[in-house]
Amino acid sequence: MSLGVRWTLHGDGRTPAPGAVVRPDERLSWPRTAGLGAQHVVAMFGASFVAPVLMGLDPNLAIMMSGVATVIFLLATRGTVPSYLGCSLSFVGVAAAIRASGGDSATVTGAVLVVGAVLFLAGLAVARFGARIIHAAMPPVVTGAVVMLIGFNLAPVTAATYWPQDQWTALLVMLFTGLAVVGLRGFWSRIAIFLGLIFGYGISWIFDLVFGKIHSMSPSGQVTDHWRLDLSGVARADWIGLPSFHGPSFEWSAILVALPVVIALIAENAGHVKAVGEMTGDPLDDRLGTAIAADGAASMLSTAVGGPPNTTYSENIGVMAATRVYSTAAYWAAAGFALLFGLCPKFGAVVAAIPGGVLGGITVILYGMIGLLGAQIWINAGVDLRNPLNLVPAAAGIIIGVGGVKLTFTDTFELGGIALGTLVVITGYHVLRAFAPAHMKRQEPLLDAGTSSYEGKGAAEGKGAAEGTTDSTSGDAPAAKP
Repeated sequence: MSLGVRWTLHGDGRTPAPGAVVRPDERLSWPRTAGLGAQHVVAMFGASFVAPVLMGLDPNLAIMMSGVATVIFLLATRGTVPSYLGCSLSFVGVAAAIRASGGDSATVTGAVLVVGAVLFLAGLAVARFGARIIHAAMPPVVTGAVVMLIGFNLAPVTAATYWPQDQWTALLVMLFTGLAVVGLRGFWSRIAIFLGLIFGYGISWIFDLVFGKIHSMSPSGQVTDHWRLDLSGVARADWIGLPSFHGPSFEWSAILVALPVVIALIAENAGHVKAVGEMTGDPLDDRLGTAIAADGAASMLSTAVGGPPNTTYSENIGVMAATRVYSTAAYWAAAGFALLFGLCPKFGAVVAAIPGGVLGGITVILYGMIGLLGAQIWINAGVDLRNPLNLVPAAAGIIIGVGGVKLTFTDTFELGGIALGTLVVITGYHVLRAFAPAHMKRQEPLLDAGTSSYEGKGAAEGKGAAEGTTDSTSGDAPAAKP
């Protein structure tokens, strides 16, 4: 199985025995494998087509390139790490910041292509020197702060762009999605975002029928009378055709805004590989560098033709946890389905027609979840925020990132938002650590007389998290995270 494309039949190929698992190098019958592949596509669908819409990129191309990226990942890892690579939500804030400063789609994909190249090089470094270089450069306090500021930096996008287009639809979609996340069970809770979008489509259609056009801000930013749900583009779209390709362009200002997301992607990949290894029972730490490099290479290819970057998806890890089927054959089937979806322009037109109010309700929850995953990293690692060594750089960096603080160097060059916030967190932590007294480095409680959260069980959990069990931005925590 040199390339991981050969599988042995598990049992009779039908239903695994109670308690049995289907290993990565095994498969069920091909019809059942195809069914599992379709289930993986549905699981990744919600986040994977929301991401390109929020980034202003072609959803057809995004879905198609997610299939290509998954194939690259499976080949690079020799079929030992069952994972699906879908469109990364970590770059939504980056895309918004680049467009706000006058950049277009080519500028966005050019900046992200550079991030993919850096991620690829980071993966090679991890494969050569081990995961310890990640832990040394990006301890949990740094990783958590960067993930948090990336997520919360998106708040103005929801507040100023999506929510004002239809505030009541946004409110209803937010409530429905929240209820779906909490109230539904198993697989259905994992596609709550997707269900929220479907609900939003229906509500927008009903409101158009009952109340007529709405007088609000349109997607173009002008206050006009317009339909909430405009499907005219769907009627004009072809059933079969190629997606819209375009080449990247490179601007230093955009690249500097995008580069901090590398930290989130490394943390995300580390968490996913660890989670998959624990579920399959096979230690995969030696595959971490390869997985990161494969993610970087796949993102480079996708952005080179105009698509969004990709990352491993926790939604699909959740499907594996529920089914106990870890066969990489199912992921090959999922990749095939994604390629077919990418060749249907009518599908892309349906996605592009998502009303702004619906996106407002979805993003209120989604962006907040991304940011709070940073706090989850702190909790899992037992980060003590009473320690000024942790508190000061994290606090300063988050306020800079969320508030959009800018540092102007020349008339044509400035740092701000995500880029400046990340720079402050990373350099601030390591510079302060060089000057900090020894008792601060031991994570002892400093600001009150309470018990340090890093002691006892917290210390054990912190050790596990520092070894790569944390996750960042695909939407939820590892299942056992999307």
